[in-house]
Amino acid sequence: MQEFIKLTGMVLRTVPIGEYDRRVVILTKERGKISAFAKGARKPTSRLAAAASPFSFGEFRIYEGRSSYNISEADISNYFEGLREDYEGACYGMYFLEVMDYYTRENNDEVQMLKLLYQSLRALQLPSLPDELVRYIFELKALTLNGEFPGIPTGRQYLDSTVYTVNYIAGSTVEKLYTFTVTEEVLAELKGIADGFRKRFVDREFKSLEVLQGMISV
Repeated sequence: MQEFIKLTGMVLRTVPIGEYDRRVVILTKERGKISAFAKGARKPTSRLAAAASPFSFGEFRIYEGRSSYNISEADISNYFEGLREDYEGACYGMYFLEVMDYYTRENNDEVQMLKLLYQSLRALQLPSLPDELVRYIFELKALTLNGEFPGIPTGRQYLDSTVYTVNYIAGSTVEKLYTFTVTEEVLAELKGIADGFRKRFVDREFKSLEVLQGMISV
């Protein structure tokens, strides 16, 4: 008799397998990042079709096969419909998913990363917060949670408000991250700091970021 486990998490990406199946990468609270097969998920009538798509957050009922996880059922509590209806917001969101896929590992404690991802996607849907600001907060906090935040860069003078903002992001709980806005001057300095850290600490290019940057520059 198969034993099922319940995992709470969010789908980061999916890959078509064969004619009807999908392989789903999920960032979970209990087991970090895992890959699981969703059999029949590519069929329009499948009860796993909606669950096997990026941004889907909820509880997944999974059983362990000989060499892989397999999804039996899913109870999705948030599909982030607002992002699905907002092309620019969806591009930012896909970038966030790709960053988390890069940072997280199986059997690691990724609870804070999952919280950061969830809260950041929620923040993208808030009209009061610029998507760019959400992005820089997300990038700086992800770096901090990964243990790589080196402090304010040296070699130039930053506005006091920028220094305060960066230190607040690094030291704040995830739940209190998206509670402020900044001036255009501070936003520009945050961009420079976040871009510099990404080039320094991340050893790959993100396809979703290339798409996002191409769209913004148009």
